[in-house]
Amino acid sequence: MSQPQDTDQITDDFQLPGVPDAFQRLWTPHRRAYVSGGQQDYDEHTCPFCAAPTRKDEDSLIVHRGEHAFVVLNLYPYNPGHVLVCPYRHIADYDEATEQETAEIARFTQIIMGVLREQSHAAGFNIGMNQGKIGGAGIAAHLHQHIVPRWSGDTNFLPIVAGTKTVTQTLAEIRELLAGAWPADDDD
Repeated sequence: MSQPQDTDQITDDFQLPGVPDAFQRLWTPHRRAYVSGGQQDYDEHTCPFCAAPTRKDEDSLIVHRGEHAFVVLNLYPYNPGHVLVCPYRHIADYDEATEQETAEIARFTQIIMGVLREQSHAAGFNIGMNQGKIGGAGIAAHLHQHIVPRWSGDTNFLPIVAGTKTVTQTLAEIRELLAGAWPADDDD
C-alpha cells in the first residue's frame, strides 16, 4: 500500500485501522499500565496511596511526609514535577477530610508550589481534585489533590495533537530534587 501524499489524504486514511499513517502517532507504551488498568475499586488493602507510605520514600516517590498527609510524585504526570497531596487516611471525598487533614493538604500545596517555582521556574499551576469515578478520579477511593506546574509555552503541538507530554528527567531524579528543596523549617 502506498503512503498518502497530501494532508487531506493523511487525515482520511488515519481513521482507517491498518492503514499506514505517515508517522502521525507518537507511541507511549509506558502508559499502557495505567490505561489498561482502568478505574479500579480500591480498598485500604489494595490502594496505592495507602501502600506508598509503608515503603521507603525513594521507592514510593514520596517528596515529603507530614502528620496527616504526604506529597508524592504522580506516576503518570501531565508535566514534570506533577505531584499529589494525599491524606494518610483512606477517604474518598474532600468533605470527609478532618480539619487537620484539610489544613495540612493546603499547607503542603502552598509549600510545593514554592519549591516548584524555585527548582523548575514554574510560571503557573493547575491545582485540583477529581472526586469520584464520574468526576474523573483515576483512584477515586482515596482523596488526592493534583498540583501540576505550568510554564509559558508548555502547551505545544505534542499535548494538543498527540496527547503526549515529554518529561526530561526520571521520576526518581525529580523526587530527589523536590525532596531536597523542601524547607527544613517545615519538617514535621
